[in-house]
Amino acid sequence: QVQLVESGGGLVQVGDSLKLSCAASGGTFSGYPMGWFRQAPGKEREFVAAISNGGGYNTDYTNSVKGRFTISRSNAKNTMYLQMNNLKPEDTAVYYCAAARVTPWSTVLTTKEEYPYWGQGTQVTVSS
Repeated sequence: QVQLVESGGGLVQVGDSLKLSCAASGGTFSGYPMGWFRQAPGKEREFVAAISNGGGYNTDYTNSVKGRFTISRSNAKNTMYLQMNNLKPEDTAVYYCAAARVTPWSTVLTTKEEYPYWGQGTQVTVSS
């Protein structure tokens, strides 16, 4: 069983940056494709970014965050990150990290149905 704990959320101004972290325990972290999702009030949980297992050489992003957000992972620290730059009010949401079951190397998964393990979420609020 994989346990995930997010941190790093907060209240920021438009244009500011934040770096979210997702610490994992249980299982072999390097084997898990990982992802970030977010959920705004009254909306469904949506995909934000994903990173492949292994060295994390493959990534994917939703269009609205491309060029502003960067996903990364440190297998040595069992931690995944989301660097968020130039934040906008529409980025306001609860951000969740997720882990999938072990797959062949370099797999990137972008739908929430593919992730059985979830953290509790961290709130990001971007104020204008």
